[in-house]
Amino acid sequence: MTQTSATSTSRWRERAMRPVSATRSYVQGVASHSPARLALLAFMSVIALFTLLLALPISSKTGEFTVLHDALFTAVSAVCVTGLTVVSTAEHWSFWGQVFISLGVFIGGLGILTIASLLSLAVSKKLGVRGKLLAQNSMSTTASGTLGEVGSLLRIVITTSIVIQLALMLVLTPRFIVLGESFPTALWHGTFYAISAFNNAGFTPHSDGLVPYEMDPFILIPLMVGVFIGSLGFPVILVLLHFGWSFSKWNVHTKITIIGSFALVVVGTVGWGLLEWNNVRTIGEMEAGDKIVHAIFASIMTRSGGFNLVDQALMESRTMLATDALMFVGGGSASTAGGIKITTLAVLFLAIFAEARGERDVKAFGRTIPEGTLRVAFSVVVLGATLVATACGLLMSISSATLDRVLFESISAFATVGLSTNLSAELPPAGKYILAALMFAGRIGTITLASALSLKQRDQLYRYPEERPIIG
Repeated sequence: MTQTSATSTSRWRERAMRPVSATRSYVQGVASHSPARLALLAFMSVIALFTLLLALPISSKTGEFTVLHDALFTAVSAVCVTGLTVVSTAEHWSFWGQVFISLGVFIGGLGILTIASLLSLAVSKKLGVRGKLLAQNSMSTTASGTLGEVGSLLRIVITTSIVIQLALMLVLTPRFIVLGESFPTALWHGTFYAISAFNNAGFTPHSDGLVPYEMDPFILIPLMVGVFIGSLGFPVILVLLHFGWSFSKWNVHTKITIIGSFALVVVGTVGWGLLEWNNVRTIGEMEAGDKIVHAIFASIMTRSGGFNLVDQALMESRTMLATDALMFVGGGSASTAGGIKITTLAVLFLAIFAEARGERDVKAFGRTIPEGTLRVAFSVVVLGATLVATACGLLMSISSATLDRVLFESISAFATVGLSTNLSAELPPAGKYILAALMFAGRIGTITLASALSLKQRDQLYRYPEERPIIG
C-alpha cells in the first residue's frame, strides 16, 4: 500500500469515528452531570426501538404494518412493564411480535437506572461518581458495599433476575406440556409467562388469558410467587441473598417492604373477597375454596402483577375503588412493580403517627427516618396524584367513559399494573397517547424524582426565621 492510500484510509477511518466519538462524549457528559437525564434518554431510546420493531410487518400475524399508536402503546406498555393492551397479544402479534414484547418487558424490568448505568458502562467504560451514587441509591442495601462495587452490584441484579425467571420457566413449561401443548409451544408459553410474571407485566400469550387455568395451582402459584418476588425489589432481594431470613440484620427498607407487602396481601385478600363474595358476575356462584383462591390471586396481582381471572368491568364499583387504592400503592422501591411504593406509604403513616404522639422524630425499627426522606415521600405522592388527576381529566374530555372506568384505567397505567376494563382498546388514538405518556411517567417519574432529589442535598450558610402557618 502506498503512503498516499494509507493516509487516505486513515482519514476515512477518522471521519467514520467522529459520530461515535461525539456520541460517547455526549453520553459521558450526561452521565457525569445528570444521570437522571441519562436514565430518561435511555428509556426513551428503548421505547423508540421497540415501537419500530413492533410496527414492522414481521411483528403482526397479518404480515402488515401496525399503526403507530398501537405499536407505540404496546412498546411503552412492555418496556414500562405495565401489561395494558389495545390489541390482543395472542391474536394480533406474531411469534416475533411476542418475542419483541417479552424482550421489552425483560429490559424494562431491570429498571431505568440499571439501563442507564449499563449504557454508560457500554459507551464510556466507566460510571462517574454521580452515576455511581444514583445507581447505588436506587439499589441501596447494607450489602451493596462501596461505590467501587456498583459494577458488581449491577451484574448481581441482572444475574438474579435471569435466574429467577429461568426457575419460573422450568416450573411452568412441564405443566403446559401436561395440559396438551407441544414442547416448543409449552416452552415458549412458559418463558413468556415467566418473564411477564417476575417483571409484573401481565401480558398473556393466550387469547382467553388465564381463565382456562383459574383453578390450576400449578399455573397460578408460580405466577403469584413470581409476581410477589418481583414486587419486593432488587434491594430487598439482595439483602435476603446476603443475610437470609435473619430479621435483625435486615435494613429498615427491607423490613418495611416485606412487612408491608404481606400486610397488603392479607388486607387485599380479605377486602376483595368480601366485596366480591356475592357478586354473581365474578365469583358469587363459586365454591368457598375457589372464592378464596380468586381473592388471593386478585390481591397479589392488583398491586402491579396485572394478571386477572375475572372481567374487571364486572366487579362491584366499591371493589374497583379498593383496587384503585391498592394499585396506586404498588410494590417495593426499585422493583418491577409500579405505584408510589410501599415504603413511601409507610413513611407517610409513620410521620402521621409521630405527629399524633407529639414526637419530633419519625422512627421505625429503632432508626430515625431523615427529614429529607419525608419530603421525597410527600413529593412522590403529590406527583403521582397530580399525574392521575390530569390524565383522568384529559380522558374524560375526549371520551364518553364514566369516571370509575377512567380512574381505574389511569391508575392502572400510572402504577404500571395492567388491569383493565377494556377502556384502553376503546379509546381514540389521542387517548392511547395519553395513557402511553402516563405509563412512561409512572415508570420513570417517581423513581427518577426520588433519586434526583436524594442527590440534591446541599449545605446552606444561613436559615430564615421560622414561622408556622396554620395547617388543617
